[in-house]
Amino acid sequence: MANPNIVNVTSILGQTTYYVPSGTSAVSLLNNASGSGTVVKIESLVAANTSAAAVNCTVAYYSNATVQGNAPSGGTAYPICSTVSVPAYASLVVIEKTNGIYLLENACISVTSGTASNLTFTVSYEVIS
Repeated sequence: MANPNIVNVTSILGQTTYYVPSGTSAVSLLNNASGSGTVVKIESLVAANTSAAAVNCTVAYYSNATVQGNAPSGGTAYPICSTVSVPAYASLVVIEKTNGIYLLENACISVTSGTASNLTFTVSYEVIS
């Protein structure tokens, strides 16, 4: 598992991605594949509820990388927030700059929406190599 010295990096590339789960099972939002030679620093993760009813939200650090949108498998989920209710038409800040998380190789962030297609998860991060 690579864990680059983040003092002597070659590059730091800022990125943002989003995902709207179409079901109610855990899916990968962001992954750092095995052998990538990078570490990913998550700066923010927000869950936005686009519906007129509250929706439960779960976010976990998963110990096995899985491609975005696929169900995590073969690892262990470590909850960051578990079954937190996001009010109607509101957002939940799950991760922000003061509590950032490093995603090492062969790990992913998984998300679960209590109601299909009602939460949009947006994550801003830096890929460090």
